[in-house]
Amino acid sequence: MIKAVLFDMDGVLIDAREWHYEALNRALDLFGMAINLDSHLASYDGLPTRRKLQMLTKSRGLPAGLHDFVNELKQTYTYEIMTSRCKPTFTAQMALSKLHRAGYRMAVCSNSIRRTVVSMMEMADLAQYLEVMLSNEDVSKSKPDPEIYLAAMAKLGLRPDECVIVEDNDNGIEAARASGAYTIVVGQPADVTFERLTAEIALANAELANAALAQTRLAGAA
Repeated sequence: MIKAVLFDMDGVLIDAREWHYEALNRALDLFGMAINLDSHLASYDGLPTRRKLQMLTKSRGLPAGLHDFVNELKQTYTYEIMTSRCKPTFTAQMALSKLHRAGYRMAVCSNSIRRTVVSMMEMADLAQYLEVMLSNEDVSKSKPDPEIYLAAMAKLGLRPDECVIVEDNDNGIEAARASGAYTIVVGQPADVTFERLTAEIALANAELANAALAQTRLAGAA
């Protein structure tokens, strides 16, 4: 049965995808390398900043020697935007508080850096509900690799079939599905409601029960 809910952060718990895009473009604008929104959504959304910079080096010739500078500047801009815009929201607080009271364990797993993850969760007043908070600095491979979700499960002492993962973008969805957990796909933070999550958990539990029944029948037939 499902015991834990693992969340992506940007676009799931926090409406911050635009903040990261804005911060990165402010840094890239210094070198005439800004990314238009359509390109960002199609190719870069959900990836760590360093991965985006590597892609820009290959596709547009951004000097690799600038990666550290642009990355640090982007993180500075992200923090400035975050401190002015990141606030608690009723929907997220209600969903996580009710899940907590219902006995579910929770984690956040983000391709953002650790300082951003911890700061956003604290500013949004969600850290109190999370047993585990993982960033791209806690794994060797970022999403779409499933490592971050498998690491969170290991910290919780749970199997993939005891977890659901809530994701919103292609890279995160690929990572979630590759982990073996039941995946809930949302379009925006407003979709992350207690009612939606518990309905999906009920579906996951039903699938698990049907799979267990099928195994029992196979074993009996053998």
